[in-house]
Amino acid sequence: MTTATLSLSELTSAATEAARLSAAATDAERAAWLTAVADALDANAAELVEIADAETSLGSVRLTGEVARTTGQLRLFARVITEGSYLEAIIDHADPGSTPPKPDLRRILKPIGPVAVFSASNFPFAFSVAGGDTASALAVGCSVIVKAHSGHVRLSERTAEIVADALRAAGAPDGLFALVSGREAGTALVQDPAIKAVGFTGSIPGGRALFDLATSRPDPIPFYGELGSLNPVVITAAALAERGAELAAGLAGSFTLGAGQFCTKPGLVFVPAGTSFAAQVVEASKDKPAHGMLTSRIADAYPEGLRSFAAVEGVDVVGGTVDQDAAANGAAPVVFSTTAAKVLERPEQLLEECFGPTTMLIEYTDQDELSAVLAKVPGSLTATLHAEPGEDTAQLVEQLSGLAGRVLFAGWPTGVAVNWAQQHGGPYPATTSLFTSVGATAVRRFQRPVAYQDAPETALHPALHDSNPLGIPRRVDGELQLP
Repeated sequence: MTTATLSLSELTSAATEAARLSAAATDAERAAWLTAVADALDANAAELVEIADAETSLGSVRLTGEVARTTGQLRLFARVITEGSYLEAIIDHADPGSTPPKPDLRRILKPIGPVAVFSASNFPFAFSVAGGDTASALAVGCSVIVKAHSGHVRLSERTAEIVADALRAAGAPDGLFALVSGREAGTALVQDPAIKAVGFTGSIPGGRALFDLATSRPDPIPFYGELGSLNPVVITAAALAERGAELAAGLAGSFTLGAGQFCTKPGLVFVPAGTSFAAQVVEASKDKPAHGMLTSRIADAYPEGLRSFAAVEGVDVVGGTVDQDAAANGAAPVVFSTTAAKVLERPEQLLEECFGPTTMLIEYTDQDELSAVLAKVPGSLTATLHAEPGEDTAQLVEQLSGLAGRVLFAGWPTGVAVNWAQQHGGPYPATTSLFTSVGATAVRRFQRPVAYQDAPETALHPALHDSNPLGIPRRVDGELQLP
């Protein structure tokens, strides 16, 4: 399934046939394939973590937890497809007496076909070869060809071997899963007519280039990209007065976690003007050590981003230094401080993502200024509000909901639960679509609706049979019916 000697056209041809067979398989069969992959990854976790740590410097503790998250995702999607509501089965029986007469219509979601998945650098397991994109696509009956990330090629190859062997042993069709490497292979994959959708996690420039390729094809295809996110945090005066030191410690732990290489890192923190919060954040983060970064490119870009912020008049470096060699010595934390007025004046320079352990504190004078500057913040994965009980924050919550896919009312955004309710996506550039890439509804990206009119039952998916042989939730004649 990952034979390096096969050409891309041979891989996509095999993926097309495998997608046909997988779509015809039962949910229970596909769930067994996912579970087999999860079991195999767990069985080889120690070996995989060792390889991953050598390539990414993320540490065995973080990586061991990420393997568990990855196998948990696979098992979640096994439950999602056997529960059945993911099919969105709908039946409207014929009503010849209505005006005009209504035919029998039955609607269901079907797999879209072969999917290309691009691995992320910052999550070498959970957003990589066997990560959420791969798991959600395989779950609904798509085949998957993964483009390995250059930052952890050896890990990608070994993970792919384990995935392929597990699928084969579980009885999955040949061609259901494959791995390719290299930028040229990735570009060709997006343009291959056999590919029907793309999942991507990475930079704005790289993702936008692939997005443009996907949408400019003779047959444009969906491109589900997670690109960049500033993840604004708003702290009210009441919250700061009540628990300023606690908030400073929480922020310091969040923006430095994993050397600031989380897509949900809080990059902008809006605080009332005239407080000592900046000093508290600096104190809380001063002992956070420098840490090696994922790739040399990311390490080189970090100090460049720091210097770009520091060059803006009115932006102060209040903690750490911009004069650092992250490639040689690791990335050290840096805290910036500025005003909302300065951000409104220079949004194109200050509302940019700097991948690494840095955050910018932005002082606002009143609610009107806060609202004005939030209106300039690009789409994000998360937005966080720290307020006190009884404060009237309805308008602020509405504004934060408009710029992010997940709004937090406590805690910090660097932590993404994998469950049924999660939304990991937001307005561009956070993502290129409205869908989530984490949680149960991530499967919806790789399905398309089909309605059948006056069809004989023999031509229908079992989910659309009147007797409901699968025992799944359905909507029948407008009424939601639970098994």
